[in-house]
Amino acid sequence: MKIKPKFTSQLLLAALLLSLCHVANAQKREIGFYKDIWMDGGVRLTSKRDLPVARYLGLSIERLTSAATKDLNNRDTLAQKMVVVGSEMDENGILLYPDGAPRFRMIYLNGGLATQHGRSLGEEGRERIREFIANGGSYLGSCAGAFITGIYCDTIEPAIRKEYLQIWPGYGITTGMRDTYTGQFVPEDSPLLNYYDFGGDRYIDSVYHNGGCYASTDNGALPKGTVVLTRYDADTMKLKRPAHNEIASWAYKASEKSGRVVAVGSHPESKCKGEILDFMAAMVKYAMDGNPGATLKAKLVNGEERVMDAASSAGKPEYARVGDKQYHHFAIDIPKGAKEVAITLKSLPGWKDFDLYLMANEGDFAWLDSAHHRNITLGVDKSIAITSPKEGKLYISVFCATTVDTETTLYGTRYTGRTDVLNGVPYTIRADWK
Repeated sequence: MKIKPKFTSQLLLAALLLSLCHVANAQKREIGFYKDIWMDGGVRLTSKRDLPVARYLGLSIERLTSAATKDLNNRDTLAQKMVVVGSEMDENGILLYPDGAPRFRMIYLNGGLATQHGRSLGEEGRERIREFIANGGSYLGSCAGAFITGIYCDTIEPAIRKEYLQIWPGYGITTGMRDTYTGQFVPEDSPLLNYYDFGGDRYIDSVYHNGGCYASTDNGALPKGTVVLTRYDADTMKLKRPAHNEIASWAYKASEKSGRVVAVGSHPESKCKGEILDFMAAMVKYAMDGNPGATLKAKLVNGEERVMDAASSAGKPEYARVGDKQYHHFAIDIPKGAKEVAITLKSLPGWKDFDLYLMANEGDFAWLDSAHHRNITLGVDKSIAITSPKEGKLYISVFCATTVDTETTLYGTRYTGRTDVLNGVPYTIRADWK
């Protein structure tokens, strides 16, 4: 059947608008973060080189991969430690900015061996991930990535598993199902239904499963704050430990300031089409929607210069340097009748060769694409002057436009180019008003 030309043009226009909205949303998602997803395929985890859901949702991604399990050696552990914990080039590690804020919106942790991966991270590596989540980064893990979220190991008498991340106050129980497929029911109150309807029947068929877990309802109850996302359909399987209708995927958010932890006992991450891809996409969206909003570094005092030069090791996040593609937010209270506001951004000696942008906005946070006032000249030193400013709160932000280049290697993403930005760029900020 031929489509009338007028209808064809309408379809093309709709597709173009949808495409533009998709690009705008993809760009909007990265505000305040270096990139969207960091994929952990490190020691004793599956070394995936693709995450289809990232392409599906238009998300930026970087990854860590280890060699094949049989070839693992001390170099793999050292390389992983330098990425996660830090090195001279990047003392705060890839996941964190110098002030401890999350550099990515979300971590995705692959399947594999949870205990052995946690042990390979060491306490410093595990603490980096905990800090990432506590400060607003989100997390999604499948199979081993679900097990490792808990506090306890799967035993008759649950014992604390120090190798686990302990970012969810519960634990997963082994299903006993290996190299098979199950259905998953989506409860009518599941937040995943805010993103997709899964064919209208709230059922996801044939999700791959290989030794994963379900969330324990110890003493008949889930840990407080746990949200059920899906349940297993496994009534036809003859299992020593029945998994039918047990919790297959769940979520947890410790506080308003923390990111959201999402875990799934199965493996939906490799599918490139259909409801299983939508299932993975819904979990990614729900995890990222758990990122908290922007916060102020400080209120600036009239005529006082604020020096932002602390390295991450100094433990002074309120005075920390700014990282690549990161915003630092400040504010001032403009009194009635003010004639002019002058905002000045200055470099410190030896730190001129970076590009920091300066923005200001009345009544809301100052973002590059929406601020009423901006100065995006190259370099660090710049100023903004506002005549007859409105009474009330004026938001000011500093954005670091200088960032690293990347290349893909056997061990994942490698940084090149402006790696000197990884430890942050110091600056001073000052506001004067009459």
